[in-house]
Amino acid sequence: MAQRLRGTQSLVSYMGWVHNRPSIAFIEIAWRWLFGIPLLLVCWKQALRILAELPPETTGLNSIDAQNPWVAVIQLANAWNMYQPHVLAVLRWLLPVAALVWVVVSGLGRNLVLRRMDERLPFRPLGMITLQAAWLAVLAATCWGWFRCLQWVAASHITADAEPDLIGYSIWAIFLSLAFSTAWALVSWALSVAPLLMLLEGCNPAVALGRGLRLGKPFTSKLAEINLVMGIVKLALIVLAMVFSAAPLPFSDELGGDALHFVWIASTIFYLVANDYFHVVRLKSFVEFWKVFRCEDAAKLAMR
Repeated sequence: MAQRLRGTQSLVSYMGWVHNRPSIAFIEIAWRWLFGIPLLLVCWKQALRILAELPPETTGLNSIDAQNPWVAVIQLANAWNMYQPHVLAVLRWLLPVAALVWVVVSGLGRNLVLRRMDERLPFRPLGMITLQAAWLAVLAATCWGWFRCLQWVAASHITADAEPDLIGYSIWAIFLSLAFSTAWALVSWALSVAPLLMLLEGCNPAVALGRGLRLGKPFTSKLAEINLVMGIVKLALIVLAMVFSAAPLPFSDELGGDALHFVWIASTIFYLVANDYFHVVRLKSFVEFWKVFRCEDAAKLAMR
């Protein structure tokens, strides 16, 4: 009976379960914002420093021709060539530091979330940090490969001594984007489920990664269904936040700029909080389906 139940049919009950336990969602929000807010502040400070060293007036950013896309692209490319050394100098130290902080904070935070779901789960910060680092490394490698391939496409289809081949560039860009997206979807299963398997089945990170690749078709299909629904929910949240942001625009003269800024900030916070909440819902659904397909005694290990 449980195996015939569609993943989306039980999603509403999981949403209610998380809603009745707001402390779990609060932990998820806390660890994400504990990393995100300082990172944004550092990025903002570095951006202001770069703009002070190289003002927009000297790079042409304040005179972009918005009416002519071809001219605007060239102007942006010229400006980027001037800013690039400054940006790369910051990224050389910021990216490694941010990655290290993220794997530590996310590993600890995700472990606390799962322990709050079930206090009988072990606290294994080192294993969680290791698996989060593996997830981030594979994601970074996938993004780097995609970016390098698009660089090759741009260099081979858009040159200064010939008319740009926009059709060929678009075809290759779409094909490569879909290919890398599919590749990430194929490998991300094991990386996303491995932390759960490590805690629920008491194995080490390497074994958890191996088991994540051998979940079986029934379990994997349920995970795919939940992930698909969560992707649709995320898109719906983005659209809803955009609607909230655009709603007061017809009344901008009466409301003023400060009111619009407040609405935009509130819409962004709404999206981030709702997105974190649904991450917890997805975790809850993963755990419940683990009970159905991999737990030998689901009643004994049932969550409170």
